[in-house]
Amino acid sequence: MDQMSPTPFSAEDFRARVAAQPLAHAADDYGDHRFNPGHPRLKLAKALRDAAVLIPVVDHGRDATVLLTKRAEKLRNHSGQVAFPGGTIDPTDPTPEAAALRETFEEIGLGQDRIEIIGRMPDYVAGSGYRIAPVLAMVRPGFSLALNSDEVDDAFEVPLRFLMDPANHGRESRMWDDLEWFFYEMPYGGQRIWGVTAGIIRTLYERLYT
Repeated sequence: MDQMSPTPFSAEDFRARVAAQPLAHAADDYGDHRFNPGHPRLKLAKALRDAAVLIPVVDHGRDATVLLTKRAEKLRNHSGQVAFPGGTIDPTDPTPEAAALRETFEEIGLGQDRIEIIGRMPDYVAGSGYRIAPVLAMVRPGFSLALNSDEVDDAFEVPLRFLMDPANHGRESRMWDDLEWFFYEMPYGGQRIWGVTAGIIRTLYERLYT
């Protein structure tokens, strides 16, 4: 490897890969349907609701990490699931980036002074009926989090090196109205990263690391 190249899975390397990623096009087609082509569940979805999530890569130098949350068990939808900070785009949010930043602060208390937006992935369509804008960001370490207990039970970091290793991308499935629904799963440190979150991580890998 060229001595001047950034160390793989470092914050510098991630930033360079984001800058060099292919331009997003309207024809880009990412989402749960890629893993479940023709599944009846997808045909039942109503009009898509717009949402945004932050993919916060923490700048630990040579060994960057990704900050994830565990949704509160008391939530009605997707309770206890591992997720990126984010949520529905409100009418008052001028951009998906603004929505992702607002939701991140509301959920875990991570302020914009620690976050640098560096790009965005193409939208990811979830089988649950959301069109999700994944916003890519670098986070300056040394932060303190203030978890909103109504929304989040935990927040934790996972090495970027682990998430971008396809050997850790397991294919799993479960039954949905007697039909099999496929998804990715990436267990780490006692946490189960799966579903839409794992699908977005897989998409990130496909765009930046293949």
